[in-house]
Amino acid sequence: MLITSENLARLNVGFNSKFNGGFSGAETVYDKICMRANSSGSEEVYAWLGQLPSIREWIGSRTINNLELQGFSIENKKFESTVSVPRTSIEDDKVGAFAPLFEDLGRRAAEFPDVLFASLVGSGFNTNCYDGQFFFDTDHPVTAADGVTVLPVSNMQAGAGPAWFLLDLSRPVRPFIYQERMPFILQRRTNEGDENVFVQDDYHYGVRGRCNVGFGLWQMAYASKAPLTVGNYETARAALANMRGDNGRKLGVKGTHLLVPSAIEGDGRRIVKNQLSADGSSNPWIDSAELIVSPWLD
Repeated sequence: MLITSENLARLNVGFNSKFNGGFSGAETVYDKICMRANSSGSEEVYAWLGQLPSIREWIGSRTINNLELQGFSIENKKFESTVSVPRTSIEDDKVGAFAPLFEDLGRRAAEFPDVLFASLVGSGFNTNCYDGQFFFDTDHPVTAADGVTVLPVSNMQAGAGPAWFLLDLSRPVRPFIYQERMPFILQRRTNEGDENVFVQDDYHYGVRGRCNVGFGLWQMAYASKAPLTVGNYETARAALANMRGDNGRKLGVKGTHLLVPSAIEGDGRRIVKNQLSADGSSNPWIDSAELIVSPWLD
């Protein structure tokens, strides 16, 4: 191939097409689980993570509920991945060999939020959320009906196995946040005056994006490291259903999605997908939650 600006432009269009095809064809889980937030700065502060107010009968004046600023923020991070294409390969018309690379680069860019999300979920057992407790903890502080007494509320079950999670994803407010500042795009350095072209005789293509993940409402998530059995699944559902906010008010939380790592996918399917239980009787929990399997979870 003769190296001209016109031929390079056509080549870049082809590489972009492969990248976009890989990006759009990727199967991801973060977009099913996380609340998506668009960011306009270096970080975003989530003031609404304080207890959200309930609706009451309007008698007399309105009751003003101040959204508590808990000091919880998510800072955007910058991510990249760069590949090099030898100029000689383009001159020798070997560009077809690089097409799968750009398609896979698009797929990896689309899946990267899944990697971030899996790391976030795994850290929930030892990372604080907005109330100062670990996101998955046994003693989140919640006030009782008298508005004074503080009671410990748990959203986890201890154990030594792979962690699985029961989530309420039926609401706009979710237990996890995916924050995007700049979407992932494919950039290039292919001009004759670029140092990589002149000195290294290579064309550089790179992916760049700015984003991050963070914790939302812990009340919408229950985690367990105990075996994923029918009994423990029932325990998780009951814990979410009985979740209460400040002043002892019921939150109406329900387990809509069961998130599991690949290692225990079979256990999850037996509970929420099988028509029959292990003893041959009808399975009362079939379709009680949508199963989500993440290959990125430990």
